[in-house]
Amino acid sequence: MGKVVLVTGAARQLGGRFVRRIQRDPEVERVIAVDAVTPPHRLGSAEFVRTDIRQSAIARVLAEHAVDTVVHLAVTGGAAGAPGARSAVKETNVIGTMQLLGACQKSPTVSRLVVKSSTSVYGGTARDPAVFTETTQPKSLPSAGFAKDASEVEGYVRGFARRRPDVAVCVLRFANILGPYADSALAEYFSMPVMPTVLGYDPRLQFVHEDDVVDVLRLASGEPTRGTLNSGTFNIAGDGVLLLSQCSRRLGRPTVPLPLPAVTWVGSALRAVGVTDFSPEQIRLLTHGRVVETTQMRDTLGFRPMYTTAETFRDFARSRGNGLLPPERVDWAVARVAGMLNVDEGVER
Repeated sequence: MGKVVLVTGAARQLGGRFVRRIQRDPEVERVIAVDAVTPPHRLGSAEFVRTDIRQSAIARVLAEHAVDTVVHLAVTGGAAGAPGARSAVKETNVIGTMQLLGACQKSPTVSRLVVKSSTSVYGGTARDPAVFTETTQPKSLPSAGFAKDASEVEGYVRGFARRRPDVAVCVLRFANILGPYADSALAEYFSMPVMPTVLGYDPRLQFVHEDDVVDVLRLASGEPTRGTLNSGTFNIAGDGVLLLSQCSRRLGRPTVPLPLPAVTWVGSALRAVGVTDFSPEQIRLLTHGRVVETTQMRDTLGFRPMYTTAETFRDFARSRGNGLLPPERVDWAVARVAGMLNVDEGVER
């Protein structure tokens, strides 16, 4: 008998991609895709079960299909939208995770649990270290938003791991996920014609490509290869960092530096009209940045991303088209001005 894998959050773009990918693994017999809404994309040969993980019905799904591997992808940041959307997302993130873990705890067949988390659990303050490791404790716990949800989810997962030591538990803390199909709040921010930034700050950012996300989820949901261990908590990010100013130049999108209070006001206004989820959490990221150590990802988990941070951003930028200031035009203008200055200097001599 092959493995039976249950994937939550199948209606999201990332969840759908993973469902289609994992069913191609020879050791996987069946894939059960779960979400509260019908996916807008195809799921291949996977069986879709429409159910809300906030409800106790998820326990029946685990039992009916004798699920042995659970991949929990229904932990998301949501997006800007109608009033009340944030509370619904939080309920799915936190209450949904509690219900799912309760069902897994009672299930005699579940032997592996993979949970999608985020490096946002480290927070973001001026007192933080330059690089976070998996054991770094945040100077200030996230107080709201997706970062707080992710922190609470990880707390519940740790409790589950203590109660069910027979289940292999893997928590993947992803850096900001980008790629041609990225639908995150940060992708929305980078798609704005003009990007508001915090005056006096140029944060360091890390990205992970959506293709690498699917690959590492597949690795974590299977049996560990020789010399590796895919149980525990791992930072997942592409090599290298980019400054926010470098990102704006590569996108060809101008920035408008604003004092922090003004950025907060602008963020609230954009969130209110549904342009982008410019949350306080994202403002902290765009102020202080965040960089994580990925040694455990390579040495223990045995995963090496195909894309660096710069390559991930390049692929994302290509999918968004030219901004108001395309890099090639800027380079041409700089070269023209430099040439004119050289001519003027020659005339003076």
